[in-house]
Amino acid sequence: MGSHFKEVFGSVLSTIGTIESAIGSTPFKNMSEKVSFNLRLQGNVLQATGNGLSADGQGNIFSLEYIGDVVQATGNSTVIIGLLIKFKNQIDQKLIISGNWLQALGSFVGLTDEFEDSTPSGRSYNIIGGFLQGIGNSMQALSGVYQLEDENDVDARFLGVLGSWIQAVGSVLSLIGQIKEETQEIQLGIDE
Repeated sequence: MGSHFKEVFGSVLSTIGTIESAIGSTPFKNMSEKVSFNLRLQGNVLQATGNGLSADGQGNIFSLEYIGDVVQATGNSTVIIGLLIKFKNQIDQKLIISGNWLQALGSFVGLTDEFEDSTPSGRSYNIIGGFLQGIGNSMQALSGVYQLEDENDVDARFLGVLGSWIQAVGSVLSLIGQIKEETQEIQLGIDE
C-alpha cells in the first residue's frame, strides 16, 4: 500500500470514526444507551486505526505530522480502554478525559507541521481542520472534567456533544485537505 494511499485512507477512516462518535455522543430520543456506546466505541476504533495508518503513511520521515498522528492514535486507544474497562473511582472516565486531551494535543502538534509543508494544496483545509479537531477534543475533555464533579450537569454534556461535532467538522476539512495535498504530491512526483 503506497504512502499517499495510506494517508488518504487513514484520513477517511478517521473522518468516519469522528462522525460515528459524534452521532453516538448526541442524545437522540430514540437511540438506546447500547447503540450510543457502540457508536462511540467503533468511532474511536476507526479513528485510532485511521491515525495509525496516516502515521505509517509518513514513511521514515520523522515530522510533527507523524508525531501528531501517533499521539492522536494513542488518545483514541486510551478512550477505548476507558470505554471498555469499568474501573473503580471513576478511573474509566478519567481515561476517556485523558484520551481526549491526547487527541487534542496530537491535532495541535500535527497542524503545526502544515505551516512548513512543501505542498500548498490543501494546506488551509488541514490547518483549519486540525485546529477545529483540537478545539473539539478539548471541549470533550472539559465536558468530562465537569461531569466528574456533577454527573447530571446538562451544560457539561452539551459541551461534550458540541465538541464532538466540532471535531467531526474539523476531520472532514482535514480529509479534504489531505486529498488535495496527496493529489498534488502525486502530480509533482513527490514520494514520501
